[in-house]
Amino acid sequence: MESRLNYFGNPLAGKVLKHINSAGKAVSDSTLPAATQELVKIRASQINGCGFCTDMHSKEAALAGETSLRLNLIAAWREATVFTDAERAALELAEQGTRIADAAGGVTDEAWANAAKHYDEEQLVALISLIAVINAYNRINVINQQPAGGYKPGQFG
Repeated sequence: MESRLNYFGNPLAGKVLKHINSAGKAVSDSTLPAATQELVKIRASQINGCGFCTDMHSKEAALAGETSLRLNLIAAWREATVFTDAERAALELAEQGTRIADAAGGVTDEAWANAAKHYDEEQLVALISLIAVINAYNRINVINQQPAGGYKPGQFG
């Protein structure tokens, strides 16, 4: 598989990605736990069929110490016993926030209340922003058919 165009080498794309990366950096610098951030990025990427981001964030999470057991169970988190209640709340919010078009009511009050039990206001802002940012990256990569499998941890800095 080859990408449709060299998105990452395009000057206009560089300008766009500068702003998306800046938003992503604000989230990564927040108090939202780093492990939760990676779980959310991986789950949204799985839902969106973004192999590039799934590859990237799985490798980055593993490098940061995430276990293969937890990485392998992200897609089946509801049945898995290896995630905390807070992580499960974040994964539910990520799923509903990613599948907005599939759900007539958007994110449910129940999912929001559950997340709010585990995260303070700054962390909720970070979580909402993270879901938006990873969905933007997923769409860029899926539309461009960016190949997966060759990502090297730290490749983008």
